This record gives sequence, C-alpha cells and structure tokens, in this order.
Amino acid sequence: MPTTTPGARGTDPFEQARLAARELTRHTTFDHHDVLVVLGTGLTSVASMLGADDRSIDLTALPWSSRFTGVGHRPEAWSLDVSGKRTLIVAGRLHLYEGRTPAEVVHVVRTALATGCRTAVFTCSAGGINPSFEPGQVVAVSDHLNLTGTSPLTGIPADHPAGLPYVDLIDAWSPRIRALAREVDPGLAEGVYAQVSGPQLETPAEVRMLAGLGADLVGMSMVPEAIAARHLGAEILGLAVVTNAAAGLEPATPPLPGAAATGTGEGPGSLVEGILERATEAAGEVARLVGRVIARLEDGDRPDD
Repeated sequence: MPTTTPGARGTDPFEQARLAARELTRHTTFDHHDVLVVLGTGLTSVASMLGADDRSIDLTALPWSSRFTGVGHRPEAWSLDVSGKRTLIVAGRLHLYEGRTPAEVVHVVRTALATGCRTAVFTCSAGGINPSFEPGQVVAVSDHLNLTGTSPLTGIPADHPAGLPYVDLIDAWSPRIRALAREVDPGLAEGVYAQVSGPQLETPAEVRMLAGLGADLVGMSMVPEAIAARHLGAEILGLAVVTNAAAGLEPATPPLPGAAATGTGEGPGSLVEGILERATEAAGEVARLVGRVIARLEDGDRPDD
C-alpha cells in the first residue's frame, strides 16, 4: 500500500485515483461504473435496500485510501446493478474534521469517476435552518455555501490534463436530476446547504449568521465532493436528511429521539445518537428516491463500454 496521501507534494491526485480505480476494477470485476452513491451519517442501510449483501469491498485495500473515523461511516463499498446501471455504493466518507486534506476527502469520488461514473448522488444528515423543514424530512440540495475555507482544486495547475480548476458552479447541483427526483416525489423540498468544517456543532449565533447568508441546511460534508465531481464533469444530486433543528431554533421542531436535555454528547441519550436514529428512520425514503432516480437516468448518462 502506498504510504503517501492523495495530493501530497510531488503527487498527482488524478493519477492516484486512476490507479486506485484500476484496483477497484480488480476487486469488483467490472471495468466501469455508471453511478456513484455516497451514504451519509446513519444511512448505511440504504445499501441493503438497494440490493447490497454482506460481500462488500474493503476500500482501505485500495491505494491511498484511508479508514473512515466519523461516527456511522464505514470504508466499504458495493458494486450493484440498479435498474440496469452499474452503481458503486459507498458506506460513508472522510471528513475535513478527521484531519484530512480536501484531496484525501475526495479521493473516493475521483476514484469512482475514474471507473466511468457520470452521475454522483451524495447523501448526508443535516441540521435544519429553514423553519419549514421538519426532522426526518429529505431535502434535495439546490445550491451550497462552502464555508470550509478549502477546495479540492487548490494546487491544481491550469494546464492539468484533468481540466481547468476554475469550475463553473452555477448549476453545481444538477437541475435535470433534481427534476427526476421530483418526478419520484412531487413534494420534494429543495434548499441551500452550508458546509462548515466541524466537528463541533454550530452555535446559535453561527446558525443566525447562516440563515442570514441564505442557508436552509447545515452540515459537515458533501461540498468538497461536489466540487471534485463537477470538475470532472459528473452531474450530481444531493439529498440531505434533516435530523434536527439547528442550534438555537428549538423548540420550533420536536427534540431528537432520546436526546439529552444538556446536549453534552455523552451517554446513550446523546445528540449524536439522536442524529443517527433519525437518519436511520429516513433511510427507506432515501433508498426509494435514489433507486427511482437511477432508474430514470437515460442510457446517454452512461459511459461508453
């Protein structure tokens, strides 16, 4: 296993992704994938709902891949046929708060796209800022605020074969694929997602600031992955499960199931366990949306064999 990390000085993260994709092909026996699905906190069961069994791929066996340390994230994947589309489902992700660089965080995404994916579905759990969103609701991401101060494109030279790093993000979250999602669920809400670095949750003052900036949702993932995917030409869909009202907004929404009144994050009634529980409850709806959206993708959305 290589000891350097993706994007380390003197390395090319796209070449590293290409080599990791070659190894992924060896593990899956499929030389291309059509769709990437990344599962967020508490959403691992979506994989089995889409047809995964216990024969998963250990992503840490791939070059330059790291073990996920976030709660509810596992470095494993499945290669499945979902409605005729070869789909790579990943049971979690790396986060910036794990001390990882943006290049490390998006390595799995670049690896999947190097196998041919042209569509990526990113899912997550999020705090609800928009008072109209209810806990347990699934919301499609229409736009984002990158408040991490980082980008996976930092350091990519303008003449790199992978393309210019000056990516146009006007339609970062594909309007076309969101329209497919609304065909599945005409009542599907949309919102602006703000990513902060974490791992601490936001203060009430920060939530008021985010609301003033136009954010409807807040979380600690997805945006670097979205930037990396758009840079390589993939269309993306973001689905966020609203697991709790963001700090300072209670009691506008019911408390998390079993959440401790102190919110200390300690013990069985912790905020984290409440987030996991509510996300798990929404997994069936996420699986339904993802599966039916994939079924609606046209043959033109697939790479050539």
